Amino acid sequence: MKNILPLFLLFFSLVGFAQVNVKGAVKDSIGDPLELANVIAINKTSQALESFDVTDENGVYELKLKKNTQYDLKVSYLGMKTIEEILETKEVNLEKNFSMQFDNLLDEVELTYEMPVTIKGDTLVYNADSFKNGTERKLEDVLEKLPGVEINDDGQVEVEGKVVNKVLVNGKDFFDGDSKLATKNIPSSAVDKIQVLKNFSEVGQLRSVTNNQDNVALNIKLKEGKENFWFGNVTAGGGSAPEEGLYLLQPKLFYYSPKFSLNFIGDMNNLGEVALSRQDLRNFGGGFGFNIPSNNSGTSINLGNNSLSFLTSQNNAVDVENKLGATNFSYSPSDALDISGFAIYNSTRIASNRSSFIQYTDENLGIPDEATQQISTEKSDQGLVKLSASYKPNVNNQVDYDVLGRLSQDEQDQNFFSSVLGNTDQFDEVTPFSINQNLNYYYTLNENNIFAFYAQHLIKDEDPFYSALLVNDPTNNNDPVNSDAFDSTADALGFDTSLNNYNIGQNRRIKSNQLDSKLDYYHIINSKSNINVTLGTILSKQLFDSDMFQILADGSLFAPTPNFNNGRATNDTEYNFSDVYLAFHYRLRAGKFTITPGVSGHSYVNKNSQFNENFRESFFRFLPDFETRIQFKNSESLTFRYNIQNQFTDVTRLAQGLVLNNFNSIQFGEPELQNALSHNLRLFYQSFNLFNYTNVFASINYSKNIDQIRSITNFENVITTSSFFNSAFADESISSFGRFQRTFGKIRASVRVGFNYSKNNQFIENVRSLNENISQTYTPEIRTNFRKAPNFRLRYRYGINTNKQGGRETVFYTHVPSVDFDAYIWDAITFRTDYAFNRQQEKGGDSETFQTWNASLSYRKNRDAKWEYEVKATNLLNIDSRVSNNAGNISVSNTEIFIQPRFVSFRVRYEL
Repeated sequence: MKNILPLFLLFFSLVGFAQVNVKGAVKDSIGDPLELANVIAINKTSQALESFDVTDENGVYELKLKKNTQYDLKVSYLGMKTIEEILETKEVNLEKNFSMQFDNLLDEVELTYEMPVTIKGDTLVYNADSFKNGTERKLEDVLEKLPGVEINDDGQVEVEGKVVNKVLVNGKDFFDGDSKLATKNIPSSAVDKIQVLKNFSEVGQLRSVTNNQDNVALNIKLKEGKENFWFGNVTAGGGSAPEEGLYLLQPKLFYYSPKFSLNFIGDMNNLGEVALSRQDLRNFGGGFGFNIPSNNSGTSINLGNNSLSFLTSQNNAVDVENKLGATNFSYSPSDALDISGFAIYNSTRIASNRSSFIQYTDENLGIPDEATQQISTEKSDQGLVKLSASYKPNVNNQVDYDVLGRLSQDEQDQNFFSSVLGNTDQFDEVTPFSINQNLNYYYTLNENNIFAFYAQHLIKDEDPFYSALLVNDPTNNNDPVNSDAFDSTADALGFDTSLNNYNIGQNRRIKSNQLDSKLDYYHIINSKSNINVTLGTILSKQLFDSDMFQILADGSLFAPTPNFNNGRATNDTEYNFSDVYLAFHYRLRAGKFTITPGVSGHSYVNKNSQFNENFRESFFRFLPDFETRIQFKNSESLTFRYNIQNQFTDVTRLAQGLVLNNFNSIQFGEPELQNALSHNLRLFYQSFNLFNYTNVFASINYSKNIDQIRSITNFENVITTSSFFNSAFADESISSFGRFQRTFGKIRASVRVGFNYSKNNQFIENVRSLNENISQTYTPEIRTNFRKAPNFRLRYRYGINTNKQGGRETVFYTHVPSVDFDAYIWDAITFRTDYAFNRQQEKGGDSETFQTWNASLSYRKNRDAKWEYEVKATNLLNIDSRVSNNAGNISVSNTEIFIQPRFVSFRVRYEL
C-alpha cells in the first residue's frame, strides 16, 4: 500500500502539467458581477464538453483546459444574450473577462450541452450523463460521483450531511421509507436528471410556515423513451464453491406512465449479495418514522423492541441464502387523487461462526476474563405491506391516509461455548406483527389561517420464546471448588439441580397499543412571521406476560420459585401512559435570521399494575425549545437548536418478575421508575459552492441526561443479574462530525472527521464507576471522474477508540487504507476492483490484520447493447475471517468473525 501513493502523486502531476487555467469574470453591461452564469468549453475537434464552471458571487469562473487546443466557449445567463467565442489555448494560463448584454427576446434557445449542475431555488439538479463514464450499472454508481452527495457506510444517501428520507421517480413514491432499493436497483442507463429537493415538504400548504431544512428528498427523472413501456434488466448467474453450487437470479422491472407506475425487484442468491438486510427491513418504516405527530413535542416514550437479536449480520456469515420479492405501484385516477403502495417479502438463511475474548469492566471486582465461541443457524421470513392515498380536491384541502402491516417469523439455533460456563445450546423464536395507521388532514381557511390534523395508531404484538440446554453434574452441586458455573445461579432461580442438565426456557408476550395525535393551528401575521399553536396527546397501553420453566427428565414442565426477588418468576403487567400537551411557537424571519422560540406544557399520567399492586404517577411540566437559523446565502446556513425532552421507558423495565434475556443475563424491573430528562443542543453548518464545487458541513451535538434510567448489575462469575433505577448522577455526551469536499477539475478531494465523547455512570456490585468513551475517526479521500481515462478512489480511515471502565482503560487503533478502481475499455469492457487493508491494534498489544479484495470483468458490445456478460470474484484472497474490537458498558471484546470463502461466478444480464 505504501507504494501506491507516490504513483498517484506522479499521476496528478502529469495531469496538471498537461493543462492550462482559463480564468476571468462575467459581468453585465454596467459592470456588476453575475453570479451563477454558465461557462462551458467544447472541444472543436471532438465536440465533447471539455470543462465547465458556474460563476461565484463575484462573477468569477475558472476552466481547466488542454494546452494548444481550440474550443468553442459559451457564456449564458438567464435574461442575457449568450456569448459564443472561439478560444485557442497555448502553453500559459489565460485571463478572459466577459460583459453580457440584456436580451429582451424570450425566444427559446437551443442548448447544445446541458450544464452538469444547476440550481433552481431549493432544488439542485444534476445532469446524470455529465458524470457517467460507462462503468455505471445502477443509480448508486452515479450518485457516488455527484459533488455534495455521498453513500454512507450504511448504504444510505446523504446530501450535505443529511440523510435522504424519500426517493421519488418521476415524482412518484418509490418504496417510501428507504433509499437502498432505489440506489441499488434502478438502472443507471434510465436516469436523466437527479433532483435534490432541499427543504422538502409533501404538503404545499405548510411549506411557508414550517421548518423543513432537515428534509431532503431525491427525485429521479427518467430519460425520454423510458415512459409508457417496461424497462429494467434481468441478471442470472452461477458458479462453484468448495461445498455447494452458486446461483443468482435478479429480475428488476419498471413501468412508468403519467398516471400509473409499477416496479418489481426480485433477488435469489447464495452469494451473500443482499439487497436489503434484516435490519434494513426492521427499520423500513414506509415513511412512518419521519411523520410521528409527537416528534417535536418534547415527549419520547419507548415501546421497546423485543424482536430477535441475531448473532451476526448478513455480511459477516459463512453461509447466506437470500430471497427477496418487492413490488411498488402508484396510480393517479384523477388530478385530485393519488394511490400508492408496496409489498416486500424477504427470506434469509444464515450460518455464522465467531469467537471472542471478553474482558469485564474493573479488574478489581474479580470478574474472570472469558473466551467464547458461537456457532448459529438463523432463519428469518419478513413481510411488509403498505397502502397510501392522498386526496387534494383543491388547493385548500388535503387528506392523506397510510396503513403499514408487518409480519415476521425469526429463529436462531445457537451453540455457545464459554471458557467459564462450558457448552450451551440455545434456541430463540419470535413471530411479531404490527399494524400502523396514519391519517392527516390539512385545511387552509384563508391566506392567514391554516389547520393541520395528524393521527397515528400503532398495534404491535411480540411473542419471544427462549430456551437453553446447559450441562450439569449433579454430584458436585455442594462442592464450592468444583461445582458447575451455573449451579449457584440455577439454585437462586429455583431450578431443580439434581438433573444431568438444565433444560430451561421462558415465554414472553408484549402487546402495545398507542395513539399519537395532534392539531396544529398556524396564523400568518405577515410575510415574515407566524404563530403555531398545537394541542396534542399520546395515549399508550402495554401488556407484558412472561413465565419461566424447566423441563424435567420425564418431559414435564416445572415452574421454579426463585429464592430472591421475593420469589417472582412470572409477569402479568399492565402499563398505561398518557400525555396531553399544549404548545406555542413563534416564527420570525428577520434578514438572514429565522428565529423560532417555543414552549409546551404537558400533563403526564403513567401507571402500572402487577402482583395485585397499583403504581401511579401524575405531574405537569413545561418544556422549552428554541431554534435559530442564519441563512448567509441560499447555499450556506448555520442552525442552532435547543430543547428539553422527557423520556419514558417501556413496560419490560417496570415488570418485577424475572426475565431471561438469555441464560447468562437475567433482569427484573422497578415499578416506580420515573422519567429521565435530557437537555439537547445542536449546531449545524452547511455550505455548497457551485463555483468550485466546495461542499462543507459540520455538526456538534451535546446532551445531558438527568435522572437517567440505569441498571444495577451483579455478577456471578460472568452471569449478570440486573435491575433498574433512576440515577442521581448525570450522564453526558458530545459528538461532532464534519466533512470538507472540493473538486479540482476531474479530481475530487474530501476529508471527514468524527469525534464522540460520552460519560456514563455504571453501577456494578453496588459500586459506582464512571465509564468514559472517546472515539475519533479521520478519513481523507481522493477520487477521479474522467470520462475516458480509468478512475479510482483512494481512501484512508484512521480511528482511535479509548474506553475507560472504572480502573481499566483500553485503547484501540484502526487503520484502513483502501482503493477502488474502474475502467471502461474499448467502449465494451468494464473492469472494476476494490481492495482494503484493515489493521487493528490494542495499545500495548499485538496488531491484527485482514485484507479484502473483490473484482469483476464484464463485456457488452457497446453502451446500448442488450446483453452483457460478467465474471465476478469476491474475497479473492480467500481469507477466513475478519477482526473487530468493541467496547460496551461493562466489557471490551476482541472478536474474530468467520466469513464466506472466495466465490467466482459468471453472470449474464439482459437489458429490456
